[in-house]
Amino acid sequence: MDNFSKENRQPFGITYLIGRLDRTLKYQFRQLLNPLELTLGQYTALSIFHSSGKLSNAKLAERIMVSPQAANELVKVMDKNGWIMRKPDPQHGRIINISLTTEGKRLLKLCNKAAANLEDRMLSHLTPDEVTDLHIQLRSTLRLLKSVD
Repeated sequence: MDNFSKENRQPFGITYLIGRLDRTLKYQFRQLLNPLELTLGQYTALSIFHSSGKLSNAKLAERIMVSPQAANELVKVMDKNGWIMRKPDPQHGRIINISLTTEGKRLLKLCNKAAANLEDRMLSHLTPDEVTDLHIQLRSTLRLLKSVD
């Protein structure tokens, strides 16, 4: 276990690879979403609104990794484009209930299909069990990293 001893250990390069993977995936997603005239943030927001329609602006911003101001602008554009419907929550003044319109659902379905195709290509060299293991390891690593102060 010499590789794991803390003294004189060099990094494995995993963080570098994850960074490159992140940049490459963002590029690939932009290529997939451009013909649909959507941004990655809009696709992510559509997914979030589909799964949990109640969300404060601050929570949305955190989930799509932008400032609250940027999230607010994104929601305005999505509302203007007819992809979502917004209604204030009667119990919480700062929470807006957001649901997808028929057009929003249609766009999300197209995006999900494109994302699934991208994942299939990216993971084609792995068996289904290896994909499951990778998913578990990535979620575990993310959870651990979030808990580190």
